[in-house]
Amino acid sequence: MMKKSIYLAVTNESNIADLRIKLVNHVMRQGKKSIAQCIVNDAFSMIEKKHGKNAEEVFRRALDQVFPRLEVSSRRVGGANYQIPKEISPRRRVFLGMKWLLDAARSRKGKPMAARLADEIIAAANNEGAAVKKKEDIHKMAEANRAFAHFARF
Repeated sequence: MMKKSIYLAVTNESNIADLRIKLVNHVMRQGKKSIAQCIVNDAFSMIEKKHGKNAEEVFRRALDQVFPRLEVSSRRVGGANYQIPKEISPRRRVFLGMKWLLDAARSRKGKPMAARLADEIIAAANNEGAAVKKKEDIHKMAEANRAFAHFARF
């Protein structure tokens, strides 16, 4: 069972190791964990070759850039649907950040999955890439609908 501390901050080494295990579990398809581990390990070695820095440090920076702070949820009030901005719990932040990172890596074509994942992590660490754009789009939508925040009663 994962410790809840990994959701609070992505700063110390044990948290990075836990998040790396979580990344393996997100990469895994149809229960093939050994293949997912190979993909993540190859991606981290490619990051160290391309970037020249510690791969876990680059991964931490990438996650910090991708984790969302706000999201919008739909609520029906008086016959109209409003997009209400809400803060995201730390657990959901981790889930959405990793999901967007992997979705962006999977949408890239023409390379093996390890190379696509490495490229997306490097791009996210540099505040670029599809995963960071997704986060920025969600934040823009939440900022645009800030006027409806008073509808969030819970």
